[in-house]
Amino acid sequence: VQLQASGGGLVQAGGSLTLSCAVSGSILSITSMGWYRQAPGKGRKLVASISSAGDRDYTDSVRGRFTISRDNAKNTTFLQMNNLKSEDTAVYYCNADVRTHSTWFRSDDYWGQGTQVTVSS
Repeated sequence: VQLQASGGGLVQAGGSLTLSCAVSGSILSITSMGWYRQAPGKGRKLVASISSAGDRDYTDSVRGRFTISRDNAKNTTFLQMNNLKSEDTAVYYCNADVRTHSTWFRSDDYWGQGTQVTVSS
């Protein structure tokens, strides 16, 4: 299983970016998908998550500005980020909880490679 994240970049404060993360491999099902971020010198923290049923959860600092979505047919999750602030600067990682054809009896956590988001003030 591989997760390929894209869409990061440099944006001015108040601007927008959309991150994408495509999951590939021998996938049986994907339960939760999510985005985490890690700012310099800090730990990795959950930003947003979405269940297979479409239930969404956000950390307080991004609620109302970020929107997570998923395309189940394409095994892809998106993070629409609006009204970006300097404190949103971080490396963003996508995460997926995946059952494969060979591990159909359990789900495992997989991570993307990270994409840098830099917000200039």
